[in-house]
Amino acid sequence: MARPVCPPIAADVIAEIGDRIAFIERLNFPPGWAFPGGFVEFGETVEQAAVREALEETSLEVDLRALLGVYSRPDRDPRGQTITVVYVGRARGTPQARDDARAIALHHPDDPPAPLAFDHAEILADYLRFLRTGEFPAPWRK
Repeated sequence: MARPVCPPIAADVIAEIGDRIAFIERLNFPPGWAFPGGFVEFGETVEQAAVREALEETSLEVDLRALLGVYSRPDRDPRGQTITVVYVGRARGTPQARDDARAIALHHPDDPPAPLAFDHAEILADYLRFLRTGEFPAPWRK
């Protein structure tokens, strides 16, 4: 049986350090600031990819604490259709930009850097709602 042709799957982490979260300035297209993340590799789980990508891009070790949501709008990534699974995690260590990150910055979620890449402004709004209410986003209502 032929392998199906499907959009790539990525994993992103909203990495919390105290009352701040880590943002990376992207080294590659598309430009802007983003949550640490990247594509899932064969042989790893989405959760493992999220933790690995956070470490590779920020030098932070992350313990995942919640699944915020799955973001799959076909136009969310200007490079082509991509699905991402976004986690919330507690981070520890000294932030340092590595791998695909030009820079790293810790910001209060109410005051993010600009511009945000991809659909990360929408994801950030969902995260802020989660912090305020404890409720997870309901993408089917959008």
